[in-house]
Amino acid sequence: MAKKYNILLLGASYGSLLATKLILAGHDAKLICLPAEADLINAEGTLVRMPVKGREGLFDIKSGDLPGSLSAGSPESVTAADYDLAVLAMQEPQYRSPGVRALLDGLSKAGVPLMSIMNMPPLTYLKRINGLDTSAYRESYADATVWDSLDPDLMTLCSPDPQAFRPPDEPVNVLQVRLPTNFKSARFASDEHTAMLRQIEADIEAARYDTGDGLVELPVKLRVHDSIFVPMAKWCMLLAGNYRCVQADDMRTIKDAVHTDLAETKAVYDWVSELCVSLGANPSDMVPFEKYANAAQSLISPSSAARALAAGAPNIERVDRLVQSIAAGRGKQSDAVDATVALVDGWIERNRAKAG
Repeated sequence: MAKKYNILLLGASYGSLLATKLILAGHDAKLICLPAEADLINAEGTLVRMPVKGREGLFDIKSGDLPGSLSAGSPESVTAADYDLAVLAMQEPQYRSPGVRALLDGLSKAGVPLMSIMNMPPLTYLKRINGLDTSAYRESYADATVWDSLDPDLMTLCSPDPQAFRPPDEPVNVLQVRLPTNFKSARFASDEHTAMLRQIEADIEAARYDTGDGLVELPVKLRVHDSIFVPMAKWCMLLAGNYRCVQADDMRTIKDAVHTDLAETKAVYDWVSELCVSLGANPSDMVPFEKYANAAQSLISPSSAARALAAGAPNIERVDRLVQSIAAGRGKQSDAVDATVALVDGWIERNRAKAG
């Protein structure tokens, strides 16, 4: 390994998946999370349950068994300059909290490069796309001012394609992988920071896990791309599947959202893909619809956004509204997308009214 990196991850739920891959590759990671989560992780580590190709069942990957070190703490426990890279792994509305917001600002001032694995691209990242008037999309964010002090040259976006969830009957340090695909990151603006990502990519690729009866290659890799549009392939999936789980009175599974009316799903998917191409993406940056539709067959629960709304959340990530706004700025409109945005708006309004 060329260099051992010290990596900060804001968010311990989904963030623990990437953290596990990082420490398996020999790097060190710190998770930023709630006090009770931090205490449990520092006492017992994390456990990520994942399938392994060619083997039956799921493997329990315990952080304490891996070569890198893992710790957890509060935003206030961080000295920003100690880190080579910070990963944004929380839901977008959570960055409004004062401690997290101050940490983001500190990381920016220390010149630490940031890689977002949120579904919602930070407003800062959108500034890397030529011709986008990012001031027109501020209302899609829970608080757009969070992103104003950050440098686009220090921000990249990584598509969170792997699907994982916290099993409801397990402790909060347990994460289960449902769809073990790869993280797909765009390069940074600078060659230096991109070289760090490529080194981490190579280290994760080379790492092997000792099951006790042999070394195995674990799924979920990091893939680094020169195109800044590659992570936006996730927009097609979100608009065609995740947000279309939201119905007027209840939620449906991602599988049902995609396959109940496959022709309509494909029309939405293709519309978002064409929008990305109009922004500068190459068609090859996008994931073929057939590949996505096949993967969706295994997604037999509602999306995290739909589950959050059903549980009463007054705020969720609004990639649906963001894509609608970007499209409107380019003279594009979709009745199906408009209907989805209206449904999500309705749930949020009702949830906020209930919360008082």
